[in-house]
Amino acid sequence: MSVKPTEKVTPMMQQYLSIKAQYPDMLVFYRMGDFYELFHADAEKAARILGITLTARGSSGGQPIKMCGVPFHSLEGYLAKLVKIGESCAICEQIGDPATSKGPVERKVMRVVTPGTLTDADLLPEKAERPLLAMCIVSQRKVATAGLAWLSLASGALRLMEFSGDSHTVATRMQQELERIAPAEVLRGDSADLFENELPCHVNRVPDWHFDIVSGQKALLDQLGVATLTAFGADGLGAALGAAGALLRYAQATQGRGLQHVRSLTTETENEFIGLDAATRRNLELTETIRGQESPTLFSLLDHCRTAMGSRLLRHWLHHARRDQTIARARQQAIAALAQADITGALAHTLAQVPDIERITTRIALLSARPRDLASLRDGVQQLPELRHSMQRALSDSHGLLAAIDADLATPQACLDLLQRAIAEEPAAMVRDGGVFARGYDAELDELRALSENAGQFLIDLETRERARTGIANLRVEYNKVHGFYIEVTHGQTTKVPDDYRRRQTLKNAERYITPELKAFEDKALSAQDRALAREKMLYDQLLAELAPYIGTLQSIARALAQIDTLNALTTHAVRYNWCAPQLVETPCLNIVEGRHPVVENQIERFIANDCRFTDERRLLLITGPNMGGKSTFMRQVALITLLAYVGSYVPATSATIGPIDRIFTRIGATDDLAGGRSTFMVEMTESAAILNGATAQSLVLMDEVGRGTSTFDGLALAWAIARHLIDTSRSFSLFATHYFELTQLPESHPSAANVHLSAVEHKDSIVFLHAVQEGPASQSYGLQVAQLAGVPQPVIKAARKHLARLEAQALDATPQLDLFAAPANDADDEEVVPAAADPAAQALLDAVEALDPDALTPREALEQLYQLKRLSAAAQA
Repeated sequence: MSVKPTEKVTPMMQQYLSIKAQYPDMLVFYRMGDFYELFHADAEKAARILGITLTARGSSGGQPIKMCGVPFHSLEGYLAKLVKIGESCAICEQIGDPATSKGPVERKVMRVVTPGTLTDADLLPEKAERPLLAMCIVSQRKVATAGLAWLSLASGALRLMEFSGDSHTVATRMQQELERIAPAEVLRGDSADLFENELPCHVNRVPDWHFDIVSGQKALLDQLGVATLTAFGADGLGAALGAAGALLRYAQATQGRGLQHVRSLTTETENEFIGLDAATRRNLELTETIRGQESPTLFSLLDHCRTAMGSRLLRHWLHHARRDQTIARARQQAIAALAQADITGALAHTLAQVPDIERITTRIALLSARPRDLASLRDGVQQLPELRHSMQRALSDSHGLLAAIDADLATPQACLDLLQRAIAEEPAAMVRDGGVFARGYDAELDELRALSENAGQFLIDLETRERARTGIANLRVEYNKVHGFYIEVTHGQTTKVPDDYRRRQTLKNAERYITPELKAFEDKALSAQDRALAREKMLYDQLLAELAPYIGTLQSIARALAQIDTLNALTTHAVRYNWCAPQLVETPCLNIVEGRHPVVENQIERFIANDCRFTDERRLLLITGPNMGGKSTFMRQVALITLLAYVGSYVPATSATIGPIDRIFTRIGATDDLAGGRSTFMVEMTESAAILNGATAQSLVLMDEVGRGTSTFDGLALAWAIARHLIDTSRSFSLFATHYFELTQLPESHPSAANVHLSAVEHKDSIVFLHAVQEGPASQSYGLQVAQLAGVPQPVIKAARKHLARLEAQALDATPQLDLFAAPANDADDEEVVPAAADPAAQALLDAVEALDPDALTPREALEQLYQLKRLSAAAQA
């Protein structure tokens, strides 16, 4: 709300408006006593979103000042709801002393909460990161260079990436990277126009000068405390350094202090990870089902992690499988060692007692850690010796991954000693409540506490003495927060009250008094309590400062804990479900023996395992078979087994040998994009285009039912051309499922293609899917049987069956579309067919057959109809 210069407002509202002017696009939570208040438009918006009462107090410009508020102790719950829908909030605290302030107490915004800068445990999802990302785009002539910098503030992990190309290439690549990184918030310059209205997350516009490359490089050097970025692989980067500068400036501003836990930098390269576009991540259901649910997914299946750190790392591994086979082999060797040592149960038991050390360390660095965070950290660090003891049985050499993890789990004894000495066994939730520090840590605090704690005995002694002195048997000495200490006497006994009693409060049935002795004790006791709380606050700030030197060590411990937890979870699953160690080789091949879909095998009673074999001479498998026969499951399981192998996991198969893979593409399912103005077929062709433009000889491609969204001959032509391109140009390992039988002729002219099919058998009018992959094309479609299984009404099935018979009997002038599973025509089939209408007797027979409804006949009626048909048949032959 704007206020005219001549308009009079209260000093407090002047203070609020000046603060609000600095944060015009955020909800300002203005601390007033025990509440955070919001005013004007902020109040209306917050009341609507949070479902709290909107009130009004005073007026401004002749209009009432709308306001709403939330209790200070429940702020985090309201912030969580706001941030979840993309709102940003500025938290304004009282920093002045109300007792000495003239006019409004001094206030200042101490914290800004945005979707990408969360560190509080109450606001963050436990098993996922919510990074903040900045993008900087530098254009020179027709070449655009995109720089990305992203930071997980809750862990301190900072990463950079840069890539170049024409504007379309950069836009496509940027979209893919944003889908991989999944930021909660994106920073972009005021003038940046790439991806207008296309970012699926909260976007903040910041001034273009924040992305200055020289300033960004200096900010990064200062943050890391180094003189050069060579060791981080960031030399030669420009746009990425500009993005890093804007990112660090924004993150520091939201926290109101430096980021002392951001101590390392990772520069990612274009070819570091196996490429997975958005369609592939969605179709493979890595961490979210196609319907947007959290389970059943590959992540939910494998997440046997006992710590939140391990779960987050497992999620990261699934989306960031490395192309470097040595990394996957090291993880698989660690899994083999853990399985052989049979220590997964012991490790899981110990890890379950470890808190989220990674995020607690961040809160220590940002001075926002709470007492119970430190108590949890103390208890968690105490588990490290037991964890290392369990791991000893699996340590076979001094250079493996487990050995490196073991070294990082060494107990930081000085840090642990400090926490054990300082923090009470069960501290209060907040420093302001007192009771944070253990006895013996600070002599002055112990003395002040003793004064408060001895008050109870003093009051008992005083009550006993006063009852004896006054003869009032029901006299009571008590305390409350409003009136302090007092002596309570019922009205019937007030005549016995001594002269040194001074009335403090009159009640309906009693009088409350104070004596000089009790007043002196009250001043001393209450003063001691206040001084004890102040002392604890000072000691707590001091303790956080003393813990700062251990931040780097604690981060290393957190990373090691996350790794051993993730490896232990993968080992647990591999042993439980009889998964095997895949063999990663340098020669082009993909040979899976008795592979299974990792998720589906847990959802059904008996899963049929299938082989898949690709070699340098066999690169495209044409998959035919009925709908519901298992084609999509087979295709997805091949992709998931391949991905799991490069993640470093064991895989659901009897054996698997896999060569180099750079990307995995999928084109599965039929969906439209109505909001984006794209039909189902347009989405299909867009995804197909991405595959054809990006697939290489080291890519794995899954294409299901390409060309079904348009007319028969258009679709067939497109499917044929796409398959030809994959065979001749891309030379990718391709699984190509189709219902166009014409495509099964491709292997005749292209030896690197082969036919396989999912088998099924027919019993009467029903169908039994065998889900077994066999060589060669399928022999029958079973489309009507599948429709019947789906619950299509029987009259519709009957009509379809009759119409299908007519279509198969008709001779079309144009070249007919071959049925997918039709048997090849024989010469005998080419004989001339005499139209039935030329013979009345034959026509009568056909009409009688047409009129039959076998499903509606009793056995006796069916027998009678059969005799009737036999008579008509004899008449036609005569």
